[in-house]
Amino acid sequence: MKSLNFKDLLARYQSGERQFQEVVITQADAFQCDLRDIKLSAAVIDNAYLPYSNLSRANLQDIVIKQGNLCDAKLSNSDLSRGQLSGVNLSRADLRYSCLRRANLINCNLTGADLTGADLTGADLTGTDLTGAELSNVQMHDTCLVGATLFRASNANIAEARCDRTTVMPDGHYYP
Repeated sequence: MKSLNFKDLLARYQSGERQFQEVVITQADAFQCDLRDIKLSAAVIDNAYLPYSNLSRANLQDIVIKQGNLCDAKLSNSDLSRGQLSGVNLSRADLRYSCLRRANLINCNLTGADLTGADLTGADLTGTDLTGAELSNVQMHDTCLVGATLFRASNANIAEARCDRTTVMPDGHYYP
């Protein structure tokens, strides 16, 4: 994997390049940047500070974000399958119709996120905060919600998800 400076990536993106697979970025620091349709599959980002950024339709398969703040980011129709996003702040993020199959979302902050139509099949959301999240038509087959908080989440259908007595349900009660 080759190392890439984030400012260089932005300059190359603005000149029309979209392919940045298998790169290592140590510091992605940009507020409200436009990275629509970017391809960062199998990339490693050590510190991603990208609040209010637009990553719609991005290919982020197998991405590793070691520390990150993507609050209020637009990630609709993006592919984050098998992504390693443990502990990332995705509060109020737009993840509508995104693919998060088998993604590691352990201890993420997804409060107020819109996950309408997202595919969370096989994803691990252990300890994740989904307070107030929109979960309409979310696919949750074999999704791990152990220790997750779904308090006041809308339209949560967890029938095929894995829960235990540490899972907080939308009504505030623990899973039976």
